[in-house]
Amino acid sequence: MSTATGPASGLPVRMPRPRQPGRHRRPEALAAPEGAPVLVLAVPGNPTSAALSLAEEVVSIARSELSGLDPRIGFVDGDDAEDTEFPALRGVLDAVADERSGEDTAAVVVPLLAGPEASVLRRIRQAIADSKAQVELTDVLGPHPLLAEALHVRLSEAGLARADRARLFTVATAADGIILATVGGEEAAQAAGVTGLLLAARLAVPVLAAALDEDGAIARAAEQLRTSGSGRLALAPCLIGPEIAPQLLHTAAAEAGCSGADALGPYPAVGKLVVTHYAGALGMAMQQQESAPSN
Repeated sequence: MSTATGPASGLPVRMPRPRQPGRHRRPEALAAPEGAPVLVLAVPGNPTSAALSLAEEVVSIARSELSGLDPRIGFVDGDDAEDTEFPALRGVLDAVADERSGEDTAAVVVPLLAGPEASVLRRIRQAIADSKAQVELTDVLGPHPLLAEALHVRLSEAGLARADRARLFTVATAADGIILATVGGEEAAQAAGVTGLLLAARLAVPVLAAALDEDGAIARAAEQLRTSGSGRLALAPCLIGPEIAPQLLHTAAAEAGCSGADALGPYPAVGKLVVTHYAGALGMAMQQQESAPSN
């Protein structure tokens, strides 16, 4: 809650601005108050230039959603606390602790993961436990309707789904069955299945989630879809990107005998969800706008 003298410590607040008239007026902009905890984006996978560029784009989107945000990037698998190009998560948290000593919550760590990949989350928790910082760790980004929207867009970009069914825009190669690929075993596949239901509602085709790191799961999902009548399959990675080697997606698509879309990458919804989880950790709900499924 804000007061006449300023916002309560640590909570994003709405900044006064003229409101547009009409039912379609834009939501008021949000701003983080001075002294709000640092947002630390925990990036999985090997520290590479491509992963860093993706993370920087996600951070840029997050800043546009919440002005005044102080974001940092930390690589979960970084092993050099002094590496300034690919900063390790533990080193980033220690630096934040030095800057914010004495604060109840110095940082909020948001995993750059679409689903619960247990091994990555275990390493994130270990980095937090080993650091000097007072930190709060959020949930992963999915399942969420915004991820279903992003998956739809990536499929349409690859020519594997109609971009807008309401306008009868046809795609000759549109898939009539989707394999939603994730990593993290059965737990991650179950979580992705929730997003898959939302994607199925958008596309009006069956969607099955399967884990890339579970032997035979992709092939079994493909066989199940074909047995149920789907003749043109597509692989949709319910992944941000850095958490898996790109070659594994090509291998999975070949295993399923189908084409595949790109990983979600720095899609705007990913940055929005990062901010939503950060704000949620501070007790402030963010307004979101998700495209309704086309009919």
